[in-house]
Amino acid sequence: MPDHTAAEPAGTRPRVLHLISDQRRGGAQNFARDLHRELRRRGQSSALCALAPHPAADVRGGGPDGSGPAGADPSVVAVGAEPDRAPAVPGPASAAVLGPGRLRPSTLRALRIAARSADVVLAHGSHTLAACALALAGTRTPFVYVSVGHPCYWTANRLRRARGDALLHRAAAVTTLTEEARTVLEEQFRLPAGKVRVIPNSRAAESYPPADGRAGRRAARHALGLPADVLLVAWIGAIAPEKRLDLALDVLDRLPDVRLAVAGDGPLRETLARHPAAARAHFLGPLPDPVPLYRAADALLLTSDSEGVPGALIEAALAGVPAVATDVGWVREVVRDGATGALVAPGDPLALAEALGKVLACNRDGLGAAARAHALEHFELGAVVDDWQRLVAEVWAGCEAPRG
Repeated sequence: MPDHTAAEPAGTRPRVLHLISDQRRGGAQNFARDLHRELRRRGQSSALCALAPHPAADVRGGGPDGSGPAGADPSVVAVGAEPDRAPAVPGPASAAVLGPGRLRPSTLRALRIAARSADVVLAHGSHTLAACALALAGTRTPFVYVSVGHPCYWTANRLRRARGDALLHRAAAVTTLTEEARTVLEEQFRLPAGKVRVIPNSRAAESYPPADGRAGRRAARHALGLPADVLLVAWIGAIAPEKRLDLALDVLDRLPDVRLAVAGDGPLRETLARHPAAARAHFLGPLPDPVPLYRAADALLLTSDSEGVPGALIEAALAGVPAVATDVGWVREVVRDGATGALVAPGDPLALAEALGKVLACNRDGLGAAARAHALEHFELGAVVDDWQRLVAEVWAGCEAPRG
């Protein structure tokens, strides 16, 4: 990867503020962190803020022991909506928390203040779109909405279309992951030509190192409290209806020698914990970092009914883990059926079980190596950061000169 750190003086580049919905390690948040770190590595001014703390934290920002958000990095700084100064931004791996809730008035005021120190805001995820549209109204700070989901979710009913239309038109630019997604956004929301840009989903390869053989896998399992000598499949995501953890548990019923490690939380957790196969599932909760689970797993299972280009699939592939996934959205751009894993139709636990059984019984190390090679070629962050820097520069140039 070429070194861009000395390409131009940092002072001639726009100052970027990345906004994420909360401190979780979801797909949008992970990408924002990786892009933030890479921009800083290249010498560009970049800051990272979260609208809210981790959902597991107390609304006042404290974890169970009162020391900070549950599961969060202790270096993260919680920030109040002080009227006369912007929040202090912590180190490159942390996100300053703007308020107690994503769209609380105090949170929006803090975002408006934080944006004074930025030339362009990158809004990662749907909650950040509404926050930027509200908080930055009447200011001279433009924002770019980073869309990572499938746009059909936005168009499921008339109310969603109307809301999306109003919010998207407030953005200076919108990015999406594929040409098909751009077409949907332009047609459904009447966005002008050139406003929607296609920049592929990506991750920094160095953030997702493969396990160092069997010993590395066993060490990762030990660190997570997982059994060492079993076939272990990872499932990562929100335990919500569209992610279909119930299908993953149904798969366990058909594969008695397999254990499932579930990383995530959500409204269906308590219900699904009573599933007959849940005795062979390890509910880890929302992990502060998914890398140990990738290193511990023999395969990744994705059972969603709706996706865009899932970041978890890219992360697992970079970690050398093959995936079995439902063929929804643009999942097939990451998972090559028969080459890096397997694809099946959504909603079919029998097909998922058959595909997962084959992947686990075959040369899963070879599939994992192929998955990593494919991800390095198509989804490594360094290949797309130039596109992000160009887009940010164009948006900045389209506005007034930066404020002092």
